[in-house]
Amino acid sequence: MRKDSFAATALPYNHTPGTIKFFSCFDPKSLITTLLALILLMIILNLQPYLLSFTPHRSSLSTPPSTSTSTSSSKHTSDDPLKRRFESYGNAASLFVKIGAYRGGPSTFAIIGLASKPLHIYGHPWFKCQWLSNSNRSTSVESYKMLPDWGYGRIYTVVVVNCSFPTNPNHDNTGGKLFVHAYYSNSTQHYEKFVALEEKPNTYNESLYGPPYKYEYLYCGSSLYGTLSAARVREWMAYHAWFFGPNSHFVFHDAGGVGPEVREVLEPWVQSGRATVQDIRDQDRFDGYYYNQFLVVNDCLHRYRHAANWTFFFDVDEYIYLPDGNTLEGVLGEFSEYTQFTIEQNPMSAKLCLNDSSQDYKTQWGFEKLLFRETRYGIWRDRKYAIQAKNAYATGVHMSENVIGKTLHQTETRIRYYHYHDSISVEGEVCRAFVPVSGMEGVTFHDKLPFVYDDKMKKLGETVKRFEEEATGKVTPGVTQKLN
Repeated sequence: MRKDSFAATALPYNHTPGTIKFFSCFDPKSLITTLLALILLMIILNLQPYLLSFTPHRSSLSTPPSTSTSTSSSKHTSDDPLKRRFESYGNAASLFVKIGAYRGGPSTFAIIGLASKPLHIYGHPWFKCQWLSNSNRSTSVESYKMLPDWGYGRIYTVVVVNCSFPTNPNHDNTGGKLFVHAYYSNSTQHYEKFVALEEKPNTYNESLYGPPYKYEYLYCGSSLYGTLSAARVREWMAYHAWFFGPNSHFVFHDAGGVGPEVREVLEPWVQSGRATVQDIRDQDRFDGYYYNQFLVVNDCLHRYRHAANWTFFFDVDEYIYLPDGNTLEGVLGEFSEYTQFTIEQNPMSAKLCLNDSSQDYKTQWGFEKLLFRETRYGIWRDRKYAIQAKNAYATGVHMSENVIGKTLHQTETRIRYYHYHDSISVEGEVCRAFVPVSGMEGVTFHDKLPFVYDDKMKKLGETVKRFEEEATGKVTPGVTQKLN
C-alpha cells in the first residue's frame, strides 16, 4: 500500500462491543487542523460578496464613513454606511399630466388629465383646489376625482378633477387663478402645485353656462390614428354634416391619423366653421388606452360642455341612421327627459359587395356598395351614445357613468348606427369579396358569419352627394380620381 493513500485498516471483530476502531496513516491532529482551515477559508470566501455589498462607493460619499465602533445607537446619519440610498434616474409616470381645465358653471371647474395608474389605483393621491383672486382673496375646497376609463388605462389612467366651490369664486369679475394642489398620499407634506386656469378681469360671462346654446348638436370624435382612407373620411363627414344639419359642429382629434389627404377633405368644413381638428399627437408620450381616447372624449366633453344641447360620441367608421322615417329633432325631443341614451349598431361587412354588372362601383361611395349586414343574435355588441353634457361630470367611450339623470337603452326602433368596422383604413377599392345577385334574398355566409342584404344607407347616397357639392363646391378632378 502506498504511504500517501487514504486507505484505512479495520481491526478484527474482537474489539470492545459498541465501538469500531480505525487506524489511519495520518496523524488525527493534523487532519483536524486541515479541516478547520478549509472551513475557515470557505467562510471567508462566502462572506466577501456580502461584505462588499455594504461597502459604499468612495465617489458617492462626501466624507469617509464613521470609524465609531459604537453599536448601541439605532440612529443612522447621512454618512452612515448602513443608511441605504435610493437613487432614481429618468422619469417615472407622473402624478398628473394636465391636458385641459374648464369652467363648468358659475361655481364648478373641471381639470382633465392623465396620471400614474398604479399610484391612483393602489395609492391615495388627492387634490385640493384654490381660487386666488386678483384682489388677493383666497378660497379653497377639496376636490372630487374620477377615473372614467373603467380600468382600461395602461401606465397612465385618465383622471377628471372636479372643483365645486360654495359660490362663484369670481363673483365680482375681478379675475383670478385656479390653483390645484396634487398630493401624493394622505400626507400633506408632499404635493405639486400648478395653475390650472386663469380668468382675466371682466371676462366671466354667466350667460355662457346656460341655454340657448350655440349648437343643437356637437360631435366629439375619438383619437384618429394610423393610415386613414381620405375617401372614407370624406364620405363620413359629408353624410353627418347633412344628417345633423347646419346647427351642428364636429370636433376631431388628430393622434397621427390626419395626413395631408385627410386634411384636404376636412379643410372645406373647417373653413366654413363646421369642423375643428385638435392636434393631440403629443399624446404618444403617455402610454394610455388606445391612443388615450378616454382622455380625448373627456376633454371634449368639458371643453364644449355648454356648446350644444346634445353631444354625440361615435367613430368615423360608424354612421348614425334614423329608421322608419324618424326625424332627429323628433327622436331627441322624445329623449329630452334623459341625460343620455345609447345607440344599437347594425354591424356591416367592410368587404362584401353585390356582384352586379350594372353597377359602376368606382363612382359609388363606400356606404353605397357595402350592403351586407351581419345577423348573429344573442351576442353583446358595443353601443355608442349621445349625452346632454351639462349634466355630465365625466364620460367614457361607450357611455357615461358620472351623470345626473336617467339613461335610456331601448332606442333601436328610433335610432341606430351602421358600423363598417375596419373600412376606415382600406386604401382604394373596398369591394374585396362579391356576393351573387341571388344573395339579395336569404342569408349569405362569409367567413362563417351570416349576412343579409341591407340597402337602407345606399338609398341616401345621391342626396348626400348633392348636399356635399352645394356645401363645399366640387372637388377638383385630380382629388376626385384619387379618392375614388
